[in-house]
Amino acid sequence: MPLHQGADDSAGRSAEMRRLSLNPFYGEADPVSGMTTAPPTHRLPDGPLPPMTAYQLVRDELMLDGNARLNLATFVTTWMEPQAGVLMGECRDKNMIDKDEYPRTAELERRCVAMLAELWRAPDPAAAVGCSTTGSSEACMLAGMALKRRWAKRHPDRYPSSARPNLVMGANVQVCWEKFCAFWEVEARLVPMEGERFHLDPQAAAELCDENTIGVVTVLGSTFDGSYEPVAEVCAALDALQERTGLDVPVHVDGASGAMVAPFVDEELVWDFRLPRVSSINTSGHKYGLVYPGVGWALWRSAAELPEELVFRVNYLGGDMPTFALNFSRPGAQVVAQYYTFLRLGREGYRAVQQTSRDVARGLADRFAAVPDFRLLTRGDQLPVFAVTTAPDVTAFNVFDVSRRLREHGWLVPAYTFPKNREDLSVLRVVCRNGFSADLAALLMEDLHRLLPELRRQPSPLTTDTEKATSFHH
Repeated sequence: MPLHQGADDSAGRSAEMRRLSLNPFYGEADPVSGMTTAPPTHRLPDGPLPPMTAYQLVRDELMLDGNARLNLATFVTTWMEPQAGVLMGECRDKNMIDKDEYPRTAELERRCVAMLAELWRAPDPAAAVGCSTTGSSEACMLAGMALKRRWAKRHPDRYPSSARPNLVMGANVQVCWEKFCAFWEVEARLVPMEGERFHLDPQAAAELCDENTIGVVTVLGSTFDGSYEPVAEVCAALDALQERTGLDVPVHVDGASGAMVAPFVDEELVWDFRLPRVSSINTSGHKYGLVYPGVGWALWRSAAELPEELVFRVNYLGGDMPTFALNFSRPGAQVVAQYYTFLRLGREGYRAVQQTSRDVARGLADRFAAVPDFRLLTRGDQLPVFAVTTAPDVTAFNVFDVSRRLREHGWLVPAYTFPKNREDLSVLRVVCRNGFSADLAALLMEDLHRLLPELRRQPSPLTTDTEKATSFHH
């Protein structure tokens, strides 16, 4: 979660001005509140407000948020069927951890794990183990913890006294992996980007491994450009490493997005538990799993890959329930929604949704490619995501200018720089999700073409400081 500081006085408002503006027509006759003063914004009000007044005040502020359907920055699901929303509302008071009190909710979670084990080609789906999480970040933390504990058990003579564990991954990994390494005191060994290679190189990954490597992380769908990392090739390079040195390095697949895309539209791609070296996989149910946030999933090939000492059992909620999580209480609504979506769509439904999203992404990428001001880096033919930068001869504007001007029309298209070694490369990234139609894609291009003549007339880019290019920050 983002960190927040106290009241923001940057606008120079006095304490009296830092109050919510109260429309008199929102007021309801109420002898307790009296409606004589507007409530403060950064401390608890002295008394209660009528429910409709509180609702209207909050709703008014939220009108200033962007339109989620026009948000092409997020991978997170922004549309579900009304029936899913009803189910989630009916389950909002169920605590996922209370498996004894809500046994059917727990059963739906178990079924989802079983469905994913079969989808990801576990050699024995009944032997696979897994759990729901608040999202892929927590799932990655759990997978990393399992890798580290397995390595520590193999080397009790070296850890924790003399050896520091390390984790090998590409510089393009999502920030949760950097968090894992910082929080759990693991050395992050990052394979840098090189030239037009924007993700992990198999041989470079193998060369960074040693006796203290707990695992290699591969990403099925890079956040930066939507490309799949070559999981099978990484496993082959690690197989060769084991033949030469005896080092047996497991692989975790961060399938936050791709693990719910590839099984349906890239069935021939081998990336999952069919590769014996893949010990665990995670995904975000709230991304291409097509569920509102937040729900993720972590699965291990078998119980042997998940050390038993990481699993806790509690009985003070009733029953004896094994749990592997970083948190405790969390809503069951998203798990129920995931099961609903699995039932509702099935394989063919998921295939239709993901193929449509890919078709929209590829069509939109082709339309960007037809504009001489832009150069495509990826084409949306893996994840329904593509990255585009300005052409080498464009000097009047940059991607940050394009992002800023598109925001004026309601479109949220992120602009950012790539990691170390390719920090010179600034891109726009477009994420196409269920609910972003070909019609909306056409409207985006119409707005872009309206803006380009003005951008071309600029003497130089207006946004040169990438530190200030992000329009929202804490």
